Amino acid sequence: MKNRNSLTLAAVAAAGLTLAGCAASNTPAATATTAAAPAAATPAQEPEVKGVGLNVANIDQSVAPCDNFFQYASGNWLKNNPIPASEVSWGSFNELFDKNSAVQRQILEEAAADRSAAKGTNAQKVGDFYASAMDSMAIEKAGITPLKPELDRIAAIKDLKGLQTSLGRQQLIGSGSVFNMGVGQDEKNSTQYAVLLYQGGLRMPDRDYYLKDDARSKAIRNAYVTYMTNTFKLMGDNDATAAKNAATVMRLETRLAKASKSRVDLRDPYANYNKLTVAELQKQYPNVGFPTLLAQQNLSSAKSIIVGQPAFVKEANVMLKAEPLSDWKTYLRWHLVSSLSAALPKAYVDENFKYTQTLTGAKKMQPRWKRMLRATDLALGEAFGQVYVDKAFTPEAKQKALEMVNNLKSAFAEHIQQNEWMSAPTKAEALKKLNAFTVKIGYPDKWKDYSALNITRDSYLQNVLASRMFAANVDNSKLGKPIDRNEWGMTPPTVNAYYNPPMNEIVFPAGILQPPFYDPKADDAVNYGGIGAVIGHEMTHGFDDQGRQYDAEGNLRDWWTKEDAEKFDQRAALVGTQFDAFTPLDSVHVNGKLTMGENLADLGGLNIAYTALQKTLAGKPKTKIDGFTPEQRFFLAYAQIWRTNQRPEAIRQQVLTDPHSPAQYRTNGPLQNMPQFFEAFGCKDDAKMVRAQAQRAKIW
Repeated sequence: MKNRNSLTLAAVAAAGLTLAGCAASNTPAATATTAAAPAAATPAQEPEVKGVGLNVANIDQSVAPCDNFFQYASGNWLKNNPIPASEVSWGSFNELFDKNSAVQRQILEEAAADRSAAKGTNAQKVGDFYASAMDSMAIEKAGITPLKPELDRIAAIKDLKGLQTSLGRQQLIGSGSVFNMGVGQDEKNSTQYAVLLYQGGLRMPDRDYYLKDDARSKAIRNAYVTYMTNTFKLMGDNDATAAKNAATVMRLETRLAKASKSRVDLRDPYANYNKLTVAELQKQYPNVGFPTLLAQQNLSSAKSIIVGQPAFVKEANVMLKAEPLSDWKTYLRWHLVSSLSAALPKAYVDENFKYTQTLTGAKKMQPRWKRMLRATDLALGEAFGQVYVDKAFTPEAKQKALEMVNNLKSAFAEHIQQNEWMSAPTKAEALKKLNAFTVKIGYPDKWKDYSALNITRDSYLQNVLASRMFAANVDNSKLGKPIDRNEWGMTPPTVNAYYNPPMNEIVFPAGILQPPFYDPKADDAVNYGGIGAVIGHEMTHGFDDQGRQYDAEGNLRDWWTKEDAEKFDQRAALVGTQFDAFTPLDSVHVNGKLTMGENLADLGGLNIAYTALQKTLAGKPKTKIDGFTPEQRFFLAYAQIWRTNQRPEAIRQQVLTDPHSPAQYRTNGPLQNMPQFFEAFGCKDDAKMVRAQAQRAKIW
């Protein structure tokens, strides 16, 4: 449930490693053991040590490492790995996702084939969910009939009270209508849960898609209107009615978009924290119907709500009364059906994909098993995650990762203590926060209980609705209970990682603790450049422009001296200016403010991981492997985890909506600030990868 997760795990979403690990369809290239040597090569007379973990065949020797390290480290891979037709980008995250998917697919197919699993067990639920998802004939035969009860509820709306009741219902079934509401941590009192309300209600990826007037934005809007029109026809509307209904939805969503904050503005956690009593909210915004909304979600015990964007709620309050009830019913129909298009007959899926093609540049739809595997992971990821972990993740890997985390924490503590721009009181608070990090590796200590979720083979659509309502009810039932610190925001096979500010925790699913990020057979330099930089990245999120605003207990509290905060902002602004200048496509610039947190985490994570490597190598001989020093292998390993080919349409969407910079700048951007990199590859002062000393950024 994307909307609910983006609400209750809002901080998580802002501090994940990447949003790229979505879909994949090729197997990783075999690891090469020989390659031509780099600029600082092993002399010919030295015996060559061959290594694993770093694919030196990826290196493009025609590019100087000090000119463009992204192309140097991965140029041959980029040439030899075009984007598969069913993908919008292709890189190491996708390759690992594919490897993990093969394991998951075997688990799911075995579960689906087992008709003897006892009813109510995780095995039965997983098997029946995946079997129903893969039964395309049954889905075609059922049509939209399984949605009829929900559509009838919308059709029966007679007045404003009925509309308010329906909006409450939409929160439970995850249609993303008007706003996002649910239960999450109170960011100023991290030991308690609170009801949260955030802006929402848009089906295109971002407010700017509705508001910008450039040719590309207009083309996407036209594709969206076509998508809506054709879907309304599939639902039974005639041509004229379908066109009218599409125009109605576009008008309402555009009005909501105008009231929505930009993604940059949403990065201010204080501005997103507006705690009001239910009585105050009802008085200010009576048309929203807060008591009715809460009652529909079994949240009537709530005495207050934390509103993320009051100006948005103010406009929604006006719209709910001013806009015709019939238009709202059309809007609700659209949001319900479009949120479930993947569970509907092929004609609905095809219309969605045609629109997606315009948006992302995808050439071909992914195979059904891959799409349904993701849906099963979303609905029941921890129900079969234990089996995945048994097959794909060893206790030794978990222990090694924990050792690396401890080494990186020690290195980070040194960086804080030796920091020249930070005062002693702020350093003490920073060290307190670092030492208070909760570390989660591989999989949960306590697995999620799915006993209240009923899954059958009768209807995939009903299973999706049931899983959404189950997730919503689980979240809502937390209100008034102690914070659940065992909960995970990602499932074990996920190729990603995250930092969660209110929990002050760093989390690394088993899915990412594998090559090329972590390889137990590889040398320390490769693992510290890979998973070490990932660990450092998540740690640094605790001290980026957003994370630094939370204290050791996870509370939104200013623990900085005024002078230290100003110094931090100055240094962060330099990173913002650097990334503003990057241009992945003509007239498309990276947004340094939107990507600030991720860019700071990359820079800090690399510096910390490099220090941790040096501590690990202390007293050991620095043997060259494949002709590269440990320091060179560290930077090559880092660069190779970001090897990515991406469609132009996908780059445009990423720059507009994603807090992560395009892959080439996540490689070159931080390295241009690091003297350790210049030294490792013998870069001269005038090299393209070397920033002038006055323009270099260093924070942690």
